[in-house]
This record gives sequence, C-alpha cells and structure tokens, in this order.
Amino acid sequence: MSKKKSYGKWIGGGLGWAFGGPIGGILGFVFGSMYDGMQGEKYAYGTSGGFRSRTQDHPYTQTQRGDFSASLLVLAAAVMKADNRILRSELEYVRTFFTKQFGVDNANENIRLLKEILNQNINVFDVCLQIKHYMDYSSRLQLLHFLFGISMADGYIHPQEIDIIDQISRYLDLDRSDFLSIKAMFTKSNGAAYQILEVSKDASNDEVKKAYRAMAVKYHPDKVAHLGEDIKKAAEEKSQNLNVAYDTIKKQKGIK
Repeated sequence: MSKKKSYGKWIGGGLGWAFGGPIGGILGFVFGSMYDGMQGEKYAYGTSGGFRSRTQDHPYTQTQRGDFSASLLVLAAAVMKADNRILRSELEYVRTFFTKQFGVDNANENIRLLKEILNQNINVFDVCLQIKHYMDYSSRLQLLHFLFGISMADGYIHPQEIDIIDQISRYLDLDRSDFLSIKAMFTKSNGAAYQILEVSKDASNDEVKKAYRAMAVKYHPDKVAHLGEDIKKAAEEKSQNLNVAYDTIKKQKGIK
C-alpha cells in the first residue's frame, strides 16, 4: 500500500477537530502537499488562543478515533524528545506498545507517522490547549495513561519524560490526584496502591471502599467506548491496575 493510500485511510478513520489548529498544522507538514488545506475552511485557530469550528456555534465536537490517535502521536513525540535522544530501540518499544494495544497494521501506520512527527517542532502548550478544548475528561485520562505506557515501554521512565508528562497533565487540566494515580500504576513506588485509589494510608475501611467505587466509575472502559473497541479494550488496563491496588489494600487492612 502506498503512503498516500495509507495516510488517506488513516485520515478517513475519523479526523474531526484535529484537522485544524496546531495538531492539524503538524499533520499538514507530515502529509505535505498530498493534503493541502488542513487549516482551511472547516476549522480555524482563534487569535485569542481558543479554537472554533466555522460550521458550528458550539465549540465542542465529539472526539473521533482519528482525533484521539493524532493527539496521542503528537504528545508521544513530545515525550520521546524530552531527553533529547531518539533511539531506534525507543521506536521499536513504541511499535511493540502500539501493536499490543491496537494491532500490527495500525501500529505500522502509527510508527510511520510518528517518525515524521518527531521531525516537527511541537508546541506542547498549544497542542494541549486544543485537546483540552475538544476532548472529554475521560479520554484525556486515557491519553495520559498511554503516554506513561509508552514512556515505560523500555522498562524505565526517564525523569525528563516524567516532567513532560506532568506538564502535559497540567496543560490538559487534569486533577493532580489523577496524574499521581496513573503515575503510580507505572512507577510502583511505596504506597502506590493508595495513590492509585487516591486515599491516604490511614483511610478507614469505609473510605477505601468508597474511593474504590468512585475510581471504578472514573476508569470504566465504557467512558472511552466512543473512541473504538480497541481503545476501550486498552482502557481495561487502568481498571485492572485499580483492582490490583484495591486487593492489595484489602489484604493490608483486612477488609472483607
């Protein structure tokens, strides 16, 4: 399959609001002359720093699969560039990650795009502003989870990568407790189970149970079902980590 056909199929898979703004600008450089006008008639980047659709009065549009994938690739590139080194081994680790999450064909297309995006200048703040404006909170949490997964793909998260993911989390307007919860799923530090449930070590049994129920709702895969079955399935990892953390705390506290 030619690059043009491959990229055309990828775009046809659901680029909506990511067709414009800084993400669209980055993709425009990647796709080159094949897809001129990505910043054209449908979407525009407002001079005040906000984003708007020229075809809708309401600024929010449903995030599509392509929007999510484009956002993930651009932010993944920013994370990979954080330590000023792009290694072949890193790309292979990322390929393995995408293959595990989305399948071989999708992974190969994503890696081709990622290699091109890595050559672009990425304004993380502007990209995150666009994502925050259009993407619902649960999908933004899933983005954060994937970024940690990509960073941890080689078994080690570089401090500079943690810093950029932390920055991305703040720019996406995610609660600090949610950032620490997802981070704890990968760093496995002492007390990680409590951070995942967002409770203190001296929390009562009832408080632990209440926190688990609340987190189970927050991390339920159905929250991102609109992004496709593969992303919904990948989102199950958060729920599994939550269950492991809850089981750990139950054993420690003797909760029945």
